[in-house]
Amino acid sequence: MFTIKESSMGLKEHYNKMYRESIADIASDHYEIDDMIDSKSDNRFGISLVIRPSLEVKKNVRDFLDELNKVEPHQYYYPESDIHLTLLSIISCYEGFSLDSIDPSEYMAIAQKRITTLDEKIKIHFKGLTASKSCIMLKGYEEQPIINDLRNQLRRDFKHSELQQSLDERYLLKTAHATILRFKTELSNKNAFLTLVDRYADYDFGTFEVDTIELVYTDWYHREKLVKKLHEFKL
Repeated sequence: MFTIKESSMGLKEHYNKMYRESIADIASDHYEIDDMIDSKSDNRFGISLVIRPSLEVKKNVRDFLDELNKVEPHQYYYPESDIHLTLLSIISCYEGFSLDSIDPSEYMAIAQKRITTLDEKIKIHFKGLTASKSCIMLKGYEEQPIINDLRNQLRRDFKHSELQQSLDERYLLKTAHATILRFKTELSNKNAFLTLVDRYADYDFGTFEVDTIELVYTDWYHREKLVKKLHEFKL
């Protein structure tokens, strides 16, 4: 059985603080609507290392999102194919970036060299929800603190290279969250929506062992039809 260890308690408090503050913002109509989701002119792309949850976890998430969709049918719900955990955003999505401007094999080589040094299995437990002003997210925890160590090592590796990168320009990624819903219009049944979110605030969506890390060229929302897989690193 997966339990949240003492080493993860700081992360748990971080998630819970985000949740409390963001739900209060949403309840008082201070949430942010993403007006780019349906835009045909959105040309923001980048390169990331990502982890995909197991089919079982994605099914549990889908069941929850189906319930939310009945209450708020006009928001943006991530399909199962697009749900992911970002290990590292190497080049954060920006307008006009394309693969033609880099050599993907150089990024593969740096990631490969570091990922092959892993000697422990990564296990991730998605338990409960957190939020921001613009989205609802799964709270992810590790059985052992491997991901952030790997992130920090990869950050150093890429920063010591001469490759194009924008590491940590948006924010320093420290969590193992996964975004599952974005607001794309005004909430029409806000109270019912928040009641349902609160019901799942500590729900166990499942645990999975990571067997693959992907290097991908991706749009802002990680939509399957736009994502190009550059390499798979098997663990």
